[in-house]
Amino acid sequence: MLPSAYTLAGFAGVAAVLGAYFANQQRWLRSEDWRFPFANFAGSCLLLVSLYADWNLPSAIVNLCWAAISVYGFAKSTSLGKKNPKPGPDGA
Repeated sequence: MLPSAYTLAGFAGVAAVLGAYFANQQRWLRSEDWRFPFANFAGSCLLLVSLYADWNLPSAIVNLCWAAISVYGFAKSTSLGKKNPKPGPDGA
């Protein structure tokens, strides 16, 4: 029996979140890089999709929070969060 599309989405979400975390721990991907919060957001959204087939409220809550934090991180890492850059130590 093949897994459902919802289960496959969940597996893809797990791979995205864990892959981003592992890459961060290996110092291949910095948390300030836009790809880190993007991968976390995509992963949490895919995990939320998988909950359609097998609902679990605590998992939904943690993934909604994970997605919200990822949106915040993505905004900080892109021009959205860089409207008023602080000058460096040399004043530049």
